[in-house]
Amino acid sequence: MASSFPLSNADPASVQGKAHARVTGQVPDDMAMIRAAASLTRDLNAARPGVYWADMLVSVGIGYGALAGAILADGLALALLCGLVAVLALYRAGSFIHELTHLRPDAVPGFNTGWNAFVGVPLLIPSFMYEGVHNLHHQRLRYGTVKDPEYLPLALMKPWTVPLFVAVAALGPIGLIVRYGVLAPLSLLIPPLRRIVVERYSGLVINPAFRRAMPEGAARRHWLVLETLASAWAMTLIALVATGTLPLRSFLIGLAIVSGTMVLNQVRTLVAHLWENEDEAMSVTAQYLDSVNVPPPGLLPELWAPVGLRYHALHHLLPGVPYHALPEAHRRLSRELGAQSTYSLANYRSLGGLVGRLVRSTFGRR
Repeated sequence: MASSFPLSNADPASVQGKAHARVTGQVPDDMAMIRAAASLTRDLNAARPGVYWADMLVSVGIGYGALAGAILADGLALALLCGLVAVLALYRAGSFIHELTHLRPDAVPGFNTGWNAFVGVPLLIPSFMYEGVHNLHHQRLRYGTVKDPEYLPLALMKPWTVPLFVAVAALGPIGLIVRYGVLAPLSLLIPPLRRIVVERYSGLVINPAFRRAMPEGAARRHWLVLETLASAWAMTLIALVATGTLPLRSFLIGLAIVSGTMVLNQVRTLVAHLWENEDEAMSVTAQYLDSVNVPPPGLLPELWAPVGLRYHALHHLLPGVPYHALPEAHRRLSRELGAQSTYSLANYRSLGGLVGRLVRSTFGRR
């Protein structure tokens, strides 16, 4: 059953990684694809707690072990190797923050608390930084507009915005230490500063115009507990370095590794979408086509787009499917809809090809 609605602005050659025309909100919905996605994956919606816990804990163990190895290594080559392993493993562990925003509270018991204890607080990215934010990105009438906290029309902006977008991420760890170790405690004494901290520095967003509101009820209590723990940890780090208890070299190595995870995530974000929409409400199919899958047979996407992020377009089509079920969902839809379907148009081959497409677009649009 191949879907066949007319895509006048999409070239089927994009299945082979070639560029196609700009995706706009005017693309009509392919109801055959949408219905197939829902019907073929009904049995894949249940999260498997054992998979979540094992994956996260193994990633954490390897990540922190390699971080210690980078600090204690006796030679530069070994230190660099350990550093690379630490970046990849901690990046994978950190990527579970995306899953937390989609999991029901009872789907994987204790996982939110465990992830924050092992990853969120130590790396100063507690889950409230994404909870209550990422769900806005999935709202149909908000996606790709100025109200979307996770969208910028990068393909339509100046060429220098692409390298700047990535370079800013390298300063992320320093910004987080300042946010939690300095601004958070000061904001308790200065109410206007507290408003700025909440609105502008409490979300993992890329849209500089986005302003966040403090949640209420249980979500607010969850936020405040995690913020307090993260602030205590940041202030402890500052004190340990200032007193020489934590050697500056060790601190800088750790900072460089966390910076590496953030740069890698920013590069992945750079190719998660085509970034071609300019404040226009988009159909479900248009949102899918503006998003990116990098499916097998390539293996490298498992490193730079882990925890199901290599199926980002499919995730936008089926946000409730857990990451470990996305490969099977992709296989079913590819088999059912065929190589010439709308579904196949969101599949790309490589990171390099996607980055090149984006860069060429920035030079060609202006």
